Amino acid sequence: MKVSGFTFVRNGVRYGYPFAQSIRSALPIVDEFIVALGDSDDGTAEKLREIGDPKVRIVPTQWNDALKPNAAVKGFVYGQQKSIALFNCAGDWAFYLEGDEIVHEKDLPLIRGAMERYLEDPTVESLVFDYLHFYGNGNTVAWSPRWYRCAPRIIRNTIPVWAPKGLFFIVMKDHKRGRYPRAAHTGAVIYHYGWVRAEEQAYLKNLSIARHWRGNVVPVDYGDIDERSLRPFQGEHPAVIRDWLPKAEGLFQARPGRRPTARDRKHRWMLWLEERLGLELTKKHYRLVRPRPAPQTVARPPRNGARPASRETPP
Repeated sequence: MKVSGFTFVRNGVRYGYPFAQSIRSALPIVDEFIVALGDSDDGTAEKLREIGDPKVRIVPTQWNDALKPNAAVKGFVYGQQKSIALFNCAGDWAFYLEGDEIVHEKDLPLIRGAMERYLEDPTVESLVFDYLHFYGNGNTVAWSPRWYRCAPRIIRNTIPVWAPKGLFFIVMKDHKRGRYPRAAHTGAVIYHYGWVRAEEQAYLKNLSIARHWRGNVVPVDYGDIDERSLRPFQGEHPAVIRDWLPKAEGLFQARPGRRPTARDRKHRWMLWLEERLGLELTKKHYRLVRPRPAPQTVARPPRNGARPASRETPP
């Protein structure tokens, strides 16, 4: 079995991506790691070379900045870059990581084992992971139906698949139609640190994204979040990211006096329904065809003890 890792990046240093740590986290279980490197002027290429592992192969790319961010093409450049990296993969499986996503060293045997287990099972086209979205600091996890909790990150590399708009994978049924991949769960976790970088870096990232997506760009304020969606993280961070994480004490705090928006209230109702009825209401870009490993690797992060919410009354 051969395994390829892949990602794409452009000016990752300027925008605060821990992309080198992300790549390093997966290197022990891949045979190659493809990086589609867009034209960068901030030391990103140098940082990639500093990884110093012969498994890492850099594919220089040119981003099409001429595409206008209208409804038809928004995000398409990201799909191009992600697919360029994927199309350079030579493994049986292709393992995708965003530049702010890390896998824990304790999960590497689980991930490798899942790829071996399903290698000869053609009904499994992708492998999915649970997610922990860190918010504001490394002690805090954002948890509500607004934050996806599970996503495919490993795709079978022997089927016609690509990544439209960079958001998910599509398996092509023919030359016109596609569908989400059939999936099994790895039992492992992706640790997502995109909302821990400095607010100024997050703002610069959003300015860059706006060139390829529609939408207004406003200053980033991490405090502008529903306090009920913040939960304490009680585990251990992956070793490769610990030195990168800003030092912090306690749970990140939402801005005092912030009133919940209509969107917040909607997600509170959805979360109440999930907990009351055992539902899962987040968006899924896959179809699970194999039972989830037991016991479940990630339990729901505990509620902040200062703000308990009753299961008997809605938000």
